[in-house]
Amino acid sequence: MQERTILELYEAMLSSRSLEEAITHLWNEGYIFGEMHLGIGEEAIIAGILSHIIPGDAIATDHRSTPPFVMRGVDPEALLLELLGHPKGLCSGMGGHMHLFSQDLLLTSSGIVGSSGPSAVGFALAAKYRKTNNIAVAFFGEGAMNQGMLLESLNLAASMNLPVLFVCKDNNWAITTQSNEVTGGVLLDRVQGFGIEAREIDGSDVKAVWQATKTAIPRMRGGKKSPYFIQAHCTHKEGHLLGDPLLRFHRAPKKEFGAVTGPLTKSVLHYKGGRIDKRIGSVAKVLSLIAKSRMQLSDSKDPIKRLEKDQTELGKQFSQIQLAIQSEVDALVTGVMNTLKQEVSQ
Repeated sequence: MQERTILELYEAMLSSRSLEEAITHLWNEGYIFGEMHLGIGEEAIIAGILSHIIPGDAIATDHRSTPPFVMRGVDPEALLLELLGHPKGLCSGMGGHMHLFSQDLLLTSSGIVGSSGPSAVGFALAAKYRKTNNIAVAFFGEGAMNQGMLLESLNLAASMNLPVLFVCKDNNWAITTQSNEVTGGVLLDRVQGFGIEAREIDGSDVKAVWQATKTAIPRMRGGKKSPYFIQAHCTHKEGHLLGDPLLRFHRAPKKEFGAVTGPLTKSVLHYKGGRIDKRIGSVAKVLSLIAKSRMQLSDSKDPIKRLEKDQTELGKQFSQIQLAIQSEVDALVTGVMNTLKQEVSQ
């Protein structure tokens, strides 16, 4: 891989990460309301794939919309204003962070689990009728693989030879449930049962993602216009959402355990209810989930830190990119917040 490509991938990942860190600050300060699902930890998957996307390609993503929207070229100011509910936002302040759309870039997101499948199939069907060499990409989590609409999308793409790249961002967590405990069989086997070519990769390695799609996407554009499936393993460093109930126990253990110890003890010892061994088993299950969730905080699967570690010879260039991006994001946030304060004061 050329040095220029590595630097471009790093810049794409860091641009998304820096903006989402700014979004986190605004959310913690109360400027952004509601649940906030970030793509921190998914950047290598998005960057590695979108680097092969051309004008006219369509992207359908899930509720973690910031990375694909930023890396596809959506104006970050319009995106930030949207999250703040401003009428000048990308969708006039009505979409929040989960339900976004850019008509010019053929880019859409939805909080409905599995809905990126039907959207991408629709995009691909349109490209087929128009006889272009464009493709559609569907991003979704592994939990969506148990949704009927996504399985129907896989079937339709296979039966109609539609150029859809299905990308499963697998972190093995469905909010606070481990996905492998509620999913039967092997996902790749399930997909290959439709006759779709599929492969499994390390989604924290941007070079591996880039290489995998460098091979797959040209074939999808060529004579064999058929779907392809990638299962990319990753971690969500903020858990399912900001303020994740499991990760809070690791970040503020004294506060969190102090708040639940009393109620849990009371429920276990209550004279009514299920058998005592069942109650203790339930508490043990909760503690086990809390312990297992700690791995999401590890830097070992952080795609940005991994690339920095793998490419130490590019440290100087990485530092320059960091300074430039942080300066841009700081200026963006300051400008947007100053504008909002002026509007409020008028």
